[in-house]
Amino acid sequence: MVQKIDFFDRIQVLTEACLARRRRSRRIKKEKQKDKNPVLDWIEAFLWAAGMVLLANQYLIQAYQIPSGSMIDTLLIGDRVFVNKLVYGPELLPGLAKLPSPVRPKRNNVIIFENPSYISRGPVFDIAQRVIYMLTLSLVDIDKDEKGNPKPHFLIKRAAGMAGDRFIIERGDMKIRFSGEDRWVNEADYKAGRGWNHRLSRLIEKDVYPVLEAAGKAEAYMNMGLPPPEHIRAAAAGLSNLRHADSFAHETSRLETLRGAFPHDRRYGMYLTRLSRGWYVPEGRILPLGDNRDNSQDGRYFGPVRAAKVLGQGAFIYWPLRRAGPIR
Repeated sequence: MVQKIDFFDRIQVLTEACLARRRRSRRIKKEKQKDKNPVLDWIEAFLWAAGMVLLANQYLIQAYQIPSGSMIDTLLIGDRVFVNKLVYGPELLPGLAKLPSPVRPKRNNVIIFENPSYISRGPVFDIAQRVIYMLTLSLVDIDKDEKGNPKPHFLIKRAAGMAGDRFIIERGDMKIRFSGEDRWVNEADYKAGRGWNHRLSRLIEKDVYPVLEAAGKAEAYMNMGLPPPEHIRAAAAGLSNLRHADSFAHETSRLETLRGAFPHDRRYGMYLTRLSRGWYVPEGRILPLGDNRDNSQDGRYFGPVRAAKVLGQGAFIYWPLRRAGPIR
């Protein structure tokens, strides 16, 4: 009985000592808080909040603003979105090595990645730009061109092609030959068969392609220093800015005309072969394409991108509120 009483007495003494130490720690903290400069207190709170925002943006989820119409109707100009940066493995620091992840981008995912055409101003500027961008939740971007527009450091597109796929384009329509198969599948038919309901937007109609092709022939004549024949000039009339809506159709027609005029010049055949053979997606890469096919600088221009350069997956539109919802 004596031993039991002695044991409980020790527990009580230990508990009282812990409580007394805790009260003393709280009292000291309150006294320090009274003596602290309110400005320093505000700065400390701001830095703590900023640190939490940076950690969340770098490793978990980040806010981005959509600068162009390349993903219409899925994403509109000015949409603000959250990107899941954890799913594919976040970067250790902005622009540096990524942490490993068992998850890889899948076909049809909306992904964000480094623009292969972007010219960096140096690692210090890149880190500063990304820190400011993250701290302001995409409101402030210091990386602008001479006209004051944000430079396309990052792009958001749809993962259309995976390793082993081949793509060709015919009058704006993409066809896919999947890895290990010997037949071409129309992309629109494949999308419908999978039940994917995102819309592939087009700026030009099918009946405009003869005009685009005539304009390509007319330009080939001008390249040769010759006036285009009247019937070609008439067919190309009224083109205005539509040439840039599908440069592939225009360029194919121009090269075919030049190759016919100069069959001995291998350059034209080589360039034409590149267009006719389309795009192949090597191992470890992804072909990203915009949903707005006639207004998207995507993998058709800069080629497939490394999967390791994919920074995250589009998750949610949070602004404007009328468009709020998951990205599909």
